[in-house]
Amino acid sequence: MTTSAVKNNFLPQALVSNLQEVLLSRKAGEGEKSKGADESTEPSSSTSLSDSVEPTSDEDNLKPLVLVTNGDGFESPGLTYLVEALVREGLCNVHVCAPQSDKSVSGHSVTFRETVAACYAEINGATAFEVSGTPADCVSLALSGALFSWSKPLLVISGINKGSSCGHHTIYSGVVAGAREALMSGVPSISISLNWKKDENQDSDFKDAVTVCLPLINAAIRDIQKGVFPKSCLLNIDIPTSPLTNKGFKLTKQSMWRSIPSWQAISANKSVGRFMSNQQSLGMQLAQLSRDASAAGAARRLTTQRKNLEVVESVGVAGKSDSNRSVKYFRLEFLDKEHDDMDDDLDFRALQNGFVAITPLSLSPHIELETQTAASEWISAALHTEQ
Repeated sequence: MTTSAVKNNFLPQALVSNLQEVLLSRKAGEGEKSKGADESTEPSSSTSLSDSVEPTSDEDNLKPLVLVTNGDGFESPGLTYLVEALVREGLCNVHVCAPQSDKSVSGHSVTFRETVAACYAEINGATAFEVSGTPADCVSLALSGALFSWSKPLLVISGINKGSSCGHHTIYSGVVAGAREALMSGVPSISISLNWKKDENQDSDFKDAVTVCLPLINAAIRDIQKGVFPKSCLLNIDIPTSPLTNKGFKLTKQSMWRSIPSWQAISANKSVGRFMSNQQSLGMQLAQLSRDASAAGAARRLTTQRKNLEVVESVGVAGKSDSNRSVKYFRLEFLDKEHDDMDDDLDFRALQNGFVAITPLSLSPHIELETQTAASEWISAALHTEQ
């Protein structure tokens, strides 16, 4: 499976700046109507934020539009390598709307009754925003028409995630939630994860992961336009730890695989002091949301050097300080678990055996047989065409 670069879509920064200056001068000519606009935080229904940062050519306007998000955060290598590859291919206009920080285990949570900030960011050849929200927030905002000048891309790609998204991990997974949010809005979507092992992988493996899944992405772009891409499901793609030595693509079923949650009590004297400034900041945010609540939680995800998957520091009791109130501190660890299910068609088993696992996921708890069949037929045809 080989790919070739079609064109370079990079735009000079000077051109972008000149276009922005022209737009600003036009707005200034509107007189008193425009005064005070920058001082207001009220949403506007007449224009989208990206109207002033989306310089396009006639050729670009003819290309389909693809939205990219992720769960690991805007600066993650998985997102960077994926976007750069899509831009090099030149088959689509690439727009990015991704979380500012790591939201890989945020599930399908959304930000409600709080202000979400979207900041224009630089990714060569793509229109990009980093958002102070979850992956579901990012996709929902992008599809709303409030941020971009469009509201329905051809395809949404969420990834590439640092860690597998098999089995019950799809419930915790922010990267799958980004694709699911698109599916809920009727937009075809793909989520992609790399089975990352801290003792084996390095950032360049994400580039290899892009090489592996790019033919499938190109086939999806082509076949969605033809109307032959499977409907009513998203495709959850899990790539083996060593991407370039994979044994091929395999259609799989979602398993019951999960990690074991383990809560450990933490000594306040030993482990909490260095986190207090962050916890107090989070506690203030939660208190603002629930002023009448007697207790609230504040959580922060951490990356550890241990063999567990994620670690979350949690602090109880937010709001008024009370020296007489007893406070306990806990740390949540997700530990790997061995599974004895030997069905080779399950997602985690195929991944362990070195295959690229492709699992159709629907909004229904149980994916229909006809959806599974349609996905299987499309994957077979797409891969045969790309070879």
